[in-house]
Amino acid sequence: MTAKTGVRGGLIERFLDAVRGRGLSVVLPEGQDLRILAAARRLKEEGIAEPILLGPWERIEAAADRAGLGLEGIRTIAPLQSDQLDDYAADYAERRGLDFSVARRVVKRPLYFGGMMVAAGDADVMVAGAVKPTALVIQAGVLTVGLAEGVATPSSFFLMVLPEFQGTRDKVLVYADCALNVAPNPAQLADIALASAQTARGLLGEEPRVAMLSFSSKGSASHAEVDQVRRALEIAGRKAPGLKIDGELQADTALVPGVAARKLKEPGAVAGRANVLIFPDLNAGNIAYKLTQHLAGARAIGPVLQGFASPLSDLSRSAGVDDVIAVVAVCLVQVSRAARHAAAG
Repeated sequence: MTAKTGVRGGLIERFLDAVRGRGLSVVLPEGQDLRILAAARRLKEEGIAEPILLGPWERIEAAADRAGLGLEGIRTIAPLQSDQLDDYAADYAERRGLDFSVARRVVKRPLYFGGMMVAAGDADVMVAGAVKPTALVIQAGVLTVGLAEGVATPSSFFLMVLPEFQGTRDKVLVYADCALNVAPNPAQLADIALASAQTARGLLGEEPRVAMLSFSSKGSASHAEVDQVRRALEIAGRKAPGLKIDGELQADTALVPGVAARKLKEPGAVAGRANVLIFPDLNAGNIAYKLTQHLAGARAIGPVLQGFASPLSDLSRSAGVDDVIAVVAVCLVQVSRAARHAAAG
């Protein structure tokens, strides 16, 4: 991960309020890191979540002592001494077709142990990456929690909070993928779109309207790169026929009703009204989110991982305590709202 999350406030405070006191839990595999310890203390004290720290108890205790942080009321687990290790290893061995002894050597690692806790329902979300690189967090997530049904490509998103847009204050848009997939093929781009739609549904509390972005709007230009976006749209449409998704669209056509009306004969349900923007590659996504952040004064919350069967996320290795709490809040809101939707359905 290469970017920091936004500071707490506004949208993140609403997320924190939504999950506070609900008894949700977050497993934090990097329990010896001082930022993680401080975040765990605040999560506990503010009633946001039940933190679970992973790592050798004596090392966690020593790190907490150095930082002047108490561990009262915070659950800590040393995977090698855990009563659950063999159960998780047996489950992992069965899933992956491995010998038990091999599975046990894998699952004793905190990232994998934490992922198995989420997979088993013993923790609601996992947040890691303050110490471990993104690639290892994703690998552990794929092999333990697994990917969401119909998704073969993990990806990332940003929540972009604009101070004002088209008369709406604190307008929130989902940008993807801005941090992970460099040059997605059409199938991968479709996966990013579907995962982002699910993200928007869970976090924004509104129907996703997904725009597949390009430098062309509905045939205004011809190029192999445009064809990639069109093929991705076809794949996503087949996988999710009820989803409001359209493309290829230029950014202004996707966002501004007047532009959509001028450029398109039939704007449809997405053009001019998009709340999810899918970029054709990492160049476009990374440039766009940073321009939006610095030129429009938007707050960028993320990147957060998506496409997994249960929420989990990576952290920037330069993340501060507020950044850890913000990412935890985003993940927990997704769990909370998914549970409510399941109960209602």
